Amino acid sequence: MGRLLQALVGVSEKAAELARLCRREEPLFQLLVAEKTGPDRNKRFLQDFKTLADVLIQEVIKHDLGKEFPELQGHIHGEESNEFRDVQGGTVAVRVCATREDTVALLLSVLGPEQAAAELLADAVHQDVVLRDAALASAEPGVSPRDLAPWLRPPDSTNEYIGGREDVPPVDGIAPAGLCSAVVLVGAFDRLSGRPVLGVINEPFFRRDPQTRRWQGRYHWGVAHGDTRLCSLSLPDPHPVPRVVLSRAEGAAVRGALGPLCGGRLHFAAGAGYKMLCVILGLADAYVLSEGTTFAWDACAPHAILRALGGGLVALEGALRARREGHAGDPPELVYNRPAEGAEGAERWANREGLVAYLHPQHLEAVLGAL
Repeated sequence: MGRLLQALVGVSEKAAELARLCRREEPLFQLLVAEKTGPDRNKRFLQDFKTLADVLIQEVIKHDLGKEFPELQGHIHGEESNEFRDVQGGTVAVRVCATREDTVALLLSVLGPEQAAAELLADAVHQDVVLRDAALASAEPGVSPRDLAPWLRPPDSTNEYIGGREDVPPVDGIAPAGLCSAVVLVGAFDRLSGRPVLGVINEPFFRRDPQTRRWQGRYHWGVAHGDTRLCSLSLPDPHPVPRVVLSRAEGAAVRGALGPLCGGRLHFAAGAGYKMLCVILGLADAYVLSEGTTFAWDACAPHAILRALGGGLVALEGALRARREGHAGDPPELVYNRPAEGAEGAERWANREGLVAYLHPQHLEAVLGAL
């Protein structure tokens, strides 16, 4: 259903505008950067505002999708709990209310005296998004919302979002850090198979308008369902010498194994979503992570776009194990409907075996061979 894909893009645009708003408007910006002041932050307000902003963005997406597609209600998943402590010491569930005024009142129950902040947020929450994208309007995924379940990730790369650095020069087009790595991820998977079907990555901080100095964003989307492969992007060409992007926390063994494959030149970036986007855009040929520090909400949307372009996302340990045991064919890709057995909380949805994101199968083979 093409309307669902448009709705996913629409909610990503609203989420991106909320993320920009928190950095642009002084009452919100002061609350956001107070995250960096340690124990002193709670003297101004009861809650960690960064977490409140994340939760509000998540709840806006849930509200808007559930309102337009009732069959998705109860199947929209995100990272954050929506329960907060209120000014009376009780708890309140952050949500989108029926009216702007009710949303303001609810936010004030969490933010205390921050009236201007509550009103700015409520205005953005209740604003309609209008898309003018002919290519998106003509896309027909051919899948029913009743068969899907979304995974949501408010701005990824939280530390970079709070820090807000704009002066980090890119290396071969890849930003090692900075505000540009904070991306919004909205994906949907098939409830039965767990395979990612629809994916949207929104870059709220793609570039500044030279006249207004306001941030402008952009989005990318992909569909991989049955024989249908649709994408807002074209498949980029591979580099003559493979480029691999890693986290700076990646271990010495992985760095040492992949360095020779890449001509001694590895690339580093912040944010799992941003690193997968670098692969999607052709800035890197693979993203490798050896630790189980990403989650279903980080991977679902990028994975759908990778599949739409002919690539994929596999569990690193599982792929290496299959290779050692001589199994033929491509290793199985990640799925998004199976919580990890024996785990609790967020760890139920961790990608515990690491991952490799790729576009061209030869790069997956080269990475696995090197490791």
